[in-house]
This record gives sequence, structure tokens and C-alpha cells, in this order.
Amino acid sequence: MSPSSALSPQARDLALTAMGAGGDPFELDVLVVGGGVTGAGTALDAVTRGLNTGLLEQRDLASGTSSRSSKLVHGGLRYLEMLDFGLVREALKERGLLLTRLAPHLVRPVPFLYPLTHRGWERPYVGSGLILYDGMAMLGALRSQGGDMGVPRHRHLMRRQVARIAPDFKADTIAGAIQYWDCQVDDARLVVGLARTAAAHGAHVATRVKVTGFLREGERVVGVRALDLEAQREIEVRARVVVNAAGVWTDEIQEMVGGRGALNVQASKGIHLVVPRDRIRSEAGFIVRTATSVLFVIPWGRHWIIGTTDTPWDLDKAHPAASRADIDYILEHVNAILREPLDHDDVEGVYAGLRPLLSGESEPTSRISREHTVVTPVPGLVMIAGGKLTTYRVMGKDAVDAAAHSLKTTTNLTVRDSITDRVPLVGAADWETRANQRVLLARRTGLHVARIDHLLGRYGGLVDDLLELVGSDPALGLPLEGAEDYLAAEVVYAVTHEGARHLDDVLTRRTRISIETFDRGVRCAPQVARLMGSHLGWDEARIADEVDHYLRRVEAERQSQLQLTDQEADEARVAAPDIV
Repeated sequence: MSPSSALSPQARDLALTAMGAGGDPFELDVLVVGGGVTGAGTALDAVTRGLNTGLLEQRDLASGTSSRSSKLVHGGLRYLEMLDFGLVREALKERGLLLTRLAPHLVRPVPFLYPLTHRGWERPYVGSGLILYDGMAMLGALRSQGGDMGVPRHRHLMRRQVARIAPDFKADTIAGAIQYWDCQVDDARLVVGLARTAAAHGAHVATRVKVTGFLREGERVVGVRALDLEAQREIEVRARVVVNAAGVWTDEIQEMVGGRGALNVQASKGIHLVVPRDRIRSEAGFIVRTATSVLFVIPWGRHWIIGTTDTPWDLDKAHPAASRADIDYILEHVNAILREPLDHDDVEGVYAGLRPLLSGESEPTSRISREHTVVTPVPGLVMIAGGKLTTYRVMGKDAVDAAAHSLKTTTNLTVRDSITDRVPLVGAADWETRANQRVLLARRTGLHVARIDHLLGRYGGLVDDLLELVGSDPALGLPLEGAEDYLAAEVVYAVTHEGARHLDDVLTRRTRISIETFDRGVRCAPQVARLMGSHLGWDEARIADEVDHYLRRVEAERQSQLQLTDQEADEARVAAPDIV
């Protein structure tokens, strides 16, 4: 029987048993530590090369940086100005692959305006950069996508055209703009898609498993010691090569193995605000330079995402906190370009994430490159750090290339080249067909066409799974109370197919209710917990614990966002620890 992509509770148990938790040592070819986009991408690369692969994550898939990004799949215009042409070229190629081949159901084009504030020199300067940007994208498309760049080319706009496209933009303060296109993705859904695709090809995936140490034979790493946080049992997982893809936790992993600082990873905090779409009238997003970073105003369904900051962070890595000063900074800079200013009452949600930046010396985090590095500090251990969401596939390829070298020298095993540029993620197949059938699907199910579109944009061709749930229980076709953008079926599916184990997982990552509603999911939390509990075997006490923890988390976040300094914000946020 072929493996299933479903990350169900039963699949987790089977994965742990296969990796050795059943008591019988089972040696993997590659064990990946870290369930963010880099770890999930590495696991997919390894398993599709024919390697017996496992993945361990101490919390939830995408629970760190990979669910707290700007949600852009882009080349990075600012890296052109830093003359980092290689990174931009690579990222644009990956953007094209994701949009046209690998995840067309999750990645979609989005227009941006680049305002021109100076007359004369700025238009040709920025325009030439965008000619280069589009040219690199086109060249990458010719080599890998049959010439389909997937997005329109940039175009120049005068002030009156800007006013028509974006009535709420202060067009009288600019000389015009250039409209260009990039792409966006729900970053957490991308990670879940990667993990499910890896599982579909035979990878063993288990979350809520914390690596506590390494197994050694002499100098060589031959596996890990870990703690199953749910069963509170210690396990050993043996592997010929361990790949560390722990992002901002890289230093902690290095300490476990005595790697003596093979990589120096510096955490940089970036915060984002979410506001309702009707607060800013515009058909396109904006990108505006600030003194220390770049401000993006990004269309996000019925909302806008506004960010970001770029400041060093050396406090709690699991829950970086946005301070009042961070929020004021974003509001100040976005209000400088809007006719109607935003204030704190307009903010639906706030989230903060940490970028794992490679640093070799003291320098501002906004100037550190986003390129990644792969090292092998001791035999049997590969470490990868740096990079960006868009280039996860290249990072995974490079990590497995290093693992393959280690396998060849120790076991004489020849590993095939990477094929992930040709492996679509689950949901990509049949997506276009189902999109063409959207009206027919609406008639058959009784759901509004807008609901079908919503499901298609989140699950692609897997929409059939959701519609089957609704068919078996019509109550699952109803919207959640207090979070009407989402259906009850999506909560059940998150548990049965997407690895959700706790209320946090569903409200903050499988859906975006925690940042897309003014109450941050408080009203719908009891209903969601009951839906989850019916499939996870929770009793009333456990349901109450999950809801109580979530309410404490929301309150801790709200309190942290009232504090003026990082230190005070961190102290307020860590008052609500994780639940296991």
C-alpha cells in the first residue's frame, strides 16, 4: 500500500514507531531536525531521492519563523541594490517554479506600487532595476518553466493613474509610481504542504518531539536522543546522517554536539500588523523604503498585512514579542503615505517572527545577507542556516547534497540528484480542473461559490476531501461562529490530515483566525476545541484546558503589545507558556 499524505494522529504514532520509538532500532538514511520550511523542504528532497527519511519537530509544523513571515514569494528588490544578484536570480527562479508548477494552488501573483518621490533621477533608476528584475525572472522561466514567467511585467504610472488605483494613497506627495508584480503564499500552509508531500512519498513525520542530544560512535553522529513531549517518554532515533534545520535554534543544536560555532546565526525580529481591507482603498499593495528597512503593505484576502521591522532579538525565541514601540513604528511609517491615518483601533492582529540571519561580524541585521550556508561540523551531522522562504527548495537540495556526500564516503551509497523542481506539492494536481468546476461544485454541495473559491485557494485539488467531509456531516459546512471566513470542516481536516494537535495549531497556523479577527479567535475557541476534541479523544477537562491556554496566550500577547521595550514585551509574553 502506498504511503498517505495524511498527517493524522495515527500517522504520527506510526512514524515514531518506524523511527525506533517502538523499541526496535530502525536506522534512517537521513533524519531532519526542524519542521519549518527548510526542514520540510529538506525532508521532501531527501525522500524523493530514494533516501529513508524522518523529520522531528519539537512543537508544531511552521510554529517558528515559517508562519510569521511577510508571506511573500519574491526575488527581493532590495537585494538588487545590495548587488546580491545571485540571490535575486535564484529567488526569482524559485518564485516561478512555485507559481507555475510546484504549488500553483497556494502561490498567487500580487501587484505592488513603488512610489517615486523624486522627479528626474528616481524613475530611470528604479525602472532600470525593475527591468533587470523582470529580465532575471524571464531568463529563469525560459530555463525551467518553458518561458512562462507567471506574472505581468512592470509598468510606469503617472500620478493620476496612481490616484485611480490607490485612492487612499497620498498621490500628491509623489511624482508617480512603478507597478510591478511579485507573489504571496500562506507560509504555514506551504510548510504543511511540503510535510504532507514528503509523507506521501514515504517520509516519517512526527511533531511534538524535542531533540535532547546526539548519539555518537566516536566522533561520528549516528542519531539523536529525543523526548516525545506528548507521551513524556525518551526515544532514540538512529540515522546515517542528521540534518539540522532548526533556524534560530541552530546555536542550541551546536552546543549539544560541541560544534563550537560552525555557524553564527543572529535572530532579527520582524513584526507585522493586520488591518481590515476596507481601511485602505487600493487595488495594489505598496513597497516604501524606510530608514532601517522596507515597508510592505500587502493585500491579504479581506485584510492588509503591513510590515516589517528589522531589529536584533536575543530574548525568548519561541515567542518573540511585538512591543508598543514596534507597532507605533509601523503605524508612523504607513500613515506617512496614507490620506486617512490608521491607529491602534484599526489593528486586528499583530505577529512577530525571527529571521535566522548568518553573521560573521557585528553589523546591523538589516544589512546581513539572506543567503544560506551548509556546513558539516562533525561527521554525520549537516547544518543549514540562513536563507529565505522563497528559496527553501534550494536550501533543501544543498543540505541533502551535503548529506549525500557523507553517505557516499561512509556507506558507498550513491544518491541521485535532486528532483524537487519537478515534484508538485499535494493539492497541485487537479487544482485547475477543480477551479474550472467551481460553479458545478457549488451546485452539488450547496456551498456558495465564494466558499468553493476559499477552499480551492487553501487546499487546491484536495478540495474533494473537504467536500466529502461536508457531505458526510452537513454541519461541517457551516462557518465557525466568530470566524465566519472558515468552515467547521477545516478544523476537522486540520486534525485528521494536517497534523494539528492543539488549539493553537488550528487558530494560528492551519487557519489565520488569531490575526484576522479583532478578538483574535477568542469567540470561536470553544467551538474549535470541541471539534478538535471529538477527533483527538479530549474529555471536557482537556477541552477546557486548551481553551484556557489559548485565552491566556491572547491576553499575554495583548499585554506584550502595550509594553515600550523588548524586555518588557518579552516578560509579558512568556507569562503564557506552551501547552503540551
